[in-house]
Amino acid sequence: MLPVGVNYDTGLRYDGRSTRTRFDAGTVRDELRVIANDLHAPAVRVSGNDPDRLVIAGEAALEAGLDLWFSPVPMDLEPDDFIAFLTECAARAETLRQSGRGDVVLVLGCELSVFCKGFVPGETSGERLATMADPATWTDQEKMAQLFAGLARWGEVQQQLVAAARGVFGGRITYAAGMWEDVNWELFDIVSVDAYRDAANAANFRDELHARLKWGKPVAVTEFGCCAYRGAGDRGGSGWMIVDRSSDPPAIKGTFERDEEEQVEYLLELVEEFDRIELAAAFWFSFAGYELQHRPDDPRHDLDLSSYGLVAVGDDGRWTPKRVFGKLAELNDGRR
Repeated sequence: MLPVGVNYDTGLRYDGRSTRTRFDAGTVRDELRVIANDLHAPAVRVSGNDPDRLVIAGEAALEAGLDLWFSPVPMDLEPDDFIAFLTECAARAETLRQSGRGDVVLVLGCELSVFCKGFVPGETSGERLATMADPATWTDQEKMAQLFAGLARWGEVQQQLVAAARGVFGGRITYAAGMWEDVNWELFDIVSVDAYRDAANAANFRDELHARLKWGKPVAVTEFGCCAYRGAGDRGGSGWMIVDRSSDPPAIKGTFERDEEEQVEYLLELVEEFDRIELAAAFWFSFAGYELQHRPDDPRHDLDLSSYGLVAVGDDGRWTPKRVFGKLAELNDGRR
């Protein structure tokens, strides 16, 4: 029976904004201890695209007794640039691994075919995600040919990326794949996927995960989770797309009923699926949506509705646990 790890965001800068503007080393240490001691998590996936922040959080995770999945996430870079960035981060991960304080797994990027350039049409991650979500992409022959040619280039880059990382990192290496991505898992030590179940893939979700066992390697879910509103489970990994960022300040598009039990049910249902498959690891996404403030008295600007966080963050930066926080703590405590 699998204890569940937690994703921890150190800040991701993209499209002119950041997922975490405030970053204080003391706060980070406190929050990593909460993940270890209160949530009873066995491991944490520390992600972001600031190498210095990643190291600070990585050290805090190891000090707290957590296994560390060190997960740099390049955004909007060309292949040569993101290989250089990830190789630099791999060297920093090796320093943490050499400390001998816990297991360190290197996660070589996340869904690079859409988060970086050169594979899916579009200059920004938002444009590339829109291309992937557009039904015309999958019905227009010319667009499909362009897309598949780009994804084939991603396959060629994988070998260069892993070779560069193994030159400086001596531990286990994996990659946080999107469920649509074709990865040569022979190159990696762990088969990992961001596995969001939604209404569109629910019927085949278990089979899609189970198929990854064919490589004969440990299989991990690097992300799973949902937001805290009615119906968010059916949206899965797209549940965050309810915010209109063209308005000032950003506002919720439409009317959504806050429902923290939605996250609880999603957690329990997916962990049951993971148990059947006997995954090596799974990580809830995420500990907190630091820039998605909870405003209970202002539903139109209660951005926490679009957050996958275990905690809700107020305008002052302080957070309070959601119901799923307590359920995950209970679940992990019984599985230690």
